[in-house]
Amino acid sequence: MDDVRASSAWVASHSSHVLVDSSGIEKVAETIDTIPKVEWDFEGIHYFDNGPLTVQYLFVLDALNFCFWPDKDLNYDNLAAGLKAAIQNDKSVFDADRLQKYTGPELRELLKWPRSLPLEDERVRLLHEVGFELERSFDGKASNLVESCGKSAVKLVALVTRHFPGFRDHSVYKGHQVFLYKRAQIFAADLWGAFGGQGYGEFYDIGSITIMADYIVPAVLQQLGVLKYSATLASAIEANSQIVAGSEEEVELRACSIYAVEKMKELISMKSGQQVLSIELDLWLWSFGIQCPALQHHRTLSIYY
Repeated sequence: MDDVRASSAWVASHSSHVLVDSSGIEKVAETIDTIPKVEWDFEGIHYFDNGPLTVQYLFVLDALNFCFWPDKDLNYDNLAAGLKAAIQNDKSVFDADRLQKYTGPELRELLKWPRSLPLEDERVRLLHEVGFELERSFDGKASNLVESCGKSAVKLVALVTRHFPGFRDHSVYKGHQVFLYKRAQIFAADLWGAFGGQGYGEFYDIGSITIMADYIVPAVLQQLGVLKYSATLASAIEANSQIVAGSEEEVELRACSIYAVEKMKELISMKSGQQVLSIELDLWLWSFGIQCPALQHHRTLSIYY
């Protein structure tokens, strides 16, 4: 995660379109005594049985957790609840051999979705990749993947990105490699949240995880006055224009969000005298954002978020 923090800080110090406003961070930090606790499954949409099947469910969920916005009726809740219903109906639905065989129409049927999914071919490809590599290296079980990390969230993220190319969320920005790893990190965060920091969710270094840079968090930070956009970027977002994956604007939106929340976390920790976790800040910001229907976010076609 040091690479994520360091490369995000480099982007923030060289950005052309997104500014991290230090005074905005301070104002937000001043208003927060403690991070409002948001329950991981506050909407009741996730599958949980306190065992290996939950780990399998979460890994499939996080493999598919990206790019909902092209279908205005589709969101994360549909994915999480749809997969939950599927595994409740058939406990073998996410077995590694079956993951390798799903087609687009079959995935739609699993989710009970009436039309093609955004980036549907990519979603199917990633399911096949997950099934193949789980079978080849982890006896078909995501729980074996988790157990092999030795209760280290950092090692888990490294293992996931090493074995599963679809989780390798990085870009080149002004000649520098930038690491963001949203879906790999959120797998560790989901395990920690679902299992309450115990069992499969026990990580001695959970504080190393950064926020998960997506669509919602930058928009919330901009509304809070933490991020400021150039006029051209602000106009593009207001016009719902697509921002190309890997472009300077897109990398800055995500990397500056990570950097800003790390700084916010430091200030809140100093003020409260207690450890503050980035993933707690992330969940708070995200839950704040999804409760603001008018919030305008950037639009990028990407398999990474």
